[in-house]
Amino acid sequence: MTRTPEVPSSIQIGVIGLGFMGRTHLASFSRVPGCRLAAVVDREPGRLTGEATSAGNIDTTAGDIIFDPSEVAVFETVESMLEHCDFDLGVVTTPTPTHVEIALKLVEAGRHVLVEKPVSLDLDSMSRLDRVARDRGVIAMPAHCMRFWPAWAWMHRRIRERTFGEVRRASFRRTGAAPDWNPGFYQDTGRSGGAIVDLHIHDTDFVLHSFGPPTAVSSVGSRSNVRTTYHYENGPHVEAVGAWLESPDAPFTMEAEIECDAGTISFVLGRVPEIEVRSRDGVIIGHPEASEGGSGYDAQARAIIDTIVRRAVDPPVTLSDAIRAGRILEFEIESVESGGGRTPIVL
Repeated sequence: MTRTPEVPSSIQIGVIGLGFMGRTHLASFSRVPGCRLAAVVDREPGRLTGEATSAGNIDTTAGDIIFDPSEVAVFETVESMLEHCDFDLGVVTTPTPTHVEIALKLVEAGRHVLVEKPVSLDLDSMSRLDRVARDRGVIAMPAHCMRFWPAWAWMHRRIRERTFGEVRRASFRRTGAAPDWNPGFYQDTGRSGGAIVDLHIHDTDFVLHSFGPPTAVSSVGSRSNVRTTYHYENGPHVEAVGAWLESPDAPFTMEAEIECDAGTISFVLGRVPEIEVRSRDGVIIGHPEASEGGSGYDAQARAIIDTIVRRAVDPPVTLSDAIRAGRILEFEIESVESGGGRTPIVL
């Protein structure tokens, strides 16, 4: 069922893939006014009952019952959903190698798409998806959720507005046990990209979003555990660590520290408050307005719905942004494989 994109009174959502991330997005869109879950797709019939089946590395409030199968159309293929169901936005949360193929089917049929990160390990295929979406006049947005995480959006504004002066140093850390909800996929780095692509991508994208492209990167470690220095001429010293740790019980951590001329911003996931600013004389100032709790998934869902309703040409995160992050990750991998050498960035 191919159609011309338009703005309906209620945005109908179709979620493709009902693993951890599929349930996460489904729960987020259920909290956005003006949305209705119209359809779900999964190859495993057991997931089409509406009950949660697996857990992830962070509580996304998806709950145990995620949809009522008596009120939502259920399909085992995207083709069946396109043929038999009218919907406006497809949310693609299947394994990475299938993202572009599915998203292309959706945009060619005139549907908007939100595609989980990483969109693809093949950056040329991402460029093709971008071209086709623009030709069809639909939105194709990568799910770079840290752009929308309340505390991280707050930190980004402070960096860009120089609220506490120029940034001297910034460090980010994101670690946890390797995903256990699809181990065969995640342990195959040729398909998942490993932690350096699947997990560390969040911090690489945030660094680019906040500081722009570096002139070079130096990365040490492996695809499962990487430490990268982003080199900026006459700019701040920026580092990020991303790792899947060997212990299956390793807790998920997400931290940031941004040292500025007039104070240091600190974020620690789960701390109360999550955001603190230490003045130069050591006084700690909490910022509750930046620590509202919750994840960025709800804000991300609101953002793409708002983009569709406003008929905007570009979403707040574009496929060009995702391609740029992917390019930097390729240079990081090149640096890792060369033993940590300084690798110039050529975009």
